[in-house]
Amino acid sequence: MRDEVKGLWALVAACSVWGLSGLYYKLLAHVPPIEVLAHRTIWSMVFFGTVLAAQGKLSRLGGALRGRALILVAIAALVISLNWFGFIWSVQNGHALEASLGYYIFPLITVALGVLVFGEPMKRGQAVAVAIATVAVIYLTWGLGRAPWMSLFLAGTFAIYGLVKKRLAVGPTVSVTAEVVLLTPLALLYLAALQAGALAEPAGAAHFGSDWRTTVLLMVSGVLTGGPLMLFSLAAQKVRLATVGLVQYLNPTLQLSVAVFAFGEPVTRWHMVALPMIWGALAIYSAASLRRAP
Repeated sequence: MRDEVKGLWALVAACSVWGLSGLYYKLLAHVPPIEVLAHRTIWSMVFFGTVLAAQGKLSRLGGALRGRALILVAIAALVISLNWFGFIWSVQNGHALEASLGYYIFPLITVALGVLVFGEPMKRGQAVAVAIATVAVIYLTWGLGRAPWMSLFLAGTFAIYGLVKKRLAVGPTVSVTAEVVLLTPLALLYLAALQAGALAEPAGAAHFGSDWRTTVLLMVSGVLTGGPLMLFSLAAQKVRLATVGLVQYLNPTLQLSVAVFAFGEPVTRWHMVALPMIWGALAIYSAASLRRAP
């Protein structure tokens, strides 16, 4: 099988796992999101540490945890932990549809941030796409009577995370391992306080070890986080960037399907107008990216 075909299958697998991950987090709806996040952090460190050790790359962590790289890794760790928490909370609290919308619009927010923060030039097609998406969000805000805050939060944090990662001169596996290494002491401290009963209810009862099903599910969070990232990193090396950009939309599409068909979240008439507008914006954005791709 050609490398490009292998890369494509790896990309589809990664985006499918991400898109269907809401089903997993729904199984942990009885566990507070902050506790799930703590376990996701710890077991991700175990997973990535094992992978790096098997690859003989553990020594590379040092370069990601000193100097300017340490500052960037710390920012990335903070932002991705907020993103993870937001997604877990959304799934557990009936906002999975809103979460999927966030991952649809994050590429367009990335373009806007590039212009506003870094002065990057915006192509005409990109400008049109961003304008259409902005109108869609305004329309949805007007129709629902509130802004889709979780969509904007998830899109914004993921876009910022991507921009920070672009400026890290280390590989994706090494950098994400460094991120969870920085977060793990905080996660362990929280879980220790939880286990000791030092936190007020409802978070005061630790769920790890309470029953085998919950314990296994919490431990699996490391593989669920690390596995798709490994597949995505493999795909990015073998598949054109334009293809990566297009296939990534499989993730929010599956999220949307899970929200509607598995969780029964309602699609309002406002969503039925705003979503096609955002899909149209993404089509314009993707067409512009394909024209620039080698």
